Amino acid sequence: MKKVEAIIRKSKFDEVKKALHAIEVNFLSYWDVTGVGNEKQGHVYRGISYSTTDIQRRYLVIVVSDDFLERTIETLTKTASTGNVGDGKIFVSEITEAYRIRTGESGHAGIN
Repeated sequence: MKKVEAIIRKSKFDEVKKALHAIEVNFLSYWDVTGVGNEKQGHVYRGISYSTTDIQRRYLVIVVSDDFLERTIETLTKTASTGNVGDGKIFVSEITEAYRIRTGESGHAGIN
């Protein structure tokens, strides 16, 4: 099993969530976060200059079986991308076990 952590634009969240459900990734947790990115210059939008050093994003945590990892990553990169700086990051780490509290099921059954 893998834990996929993704930091994406808040504006892309609904599209990402629908795309993940379409590939049968039905459980995820998310938080609104603020972070500091690599971009050092501000932007001008409708004549107003704003800083991009502190940016609002959505942080997703998804635990998937190994066989769902590639399609999860592909879906995230395809749907969360705008092609602009600040689209986000994806991190993948190993999960050794998962349990469903209600039934005691473990492994793949514990996350689906």
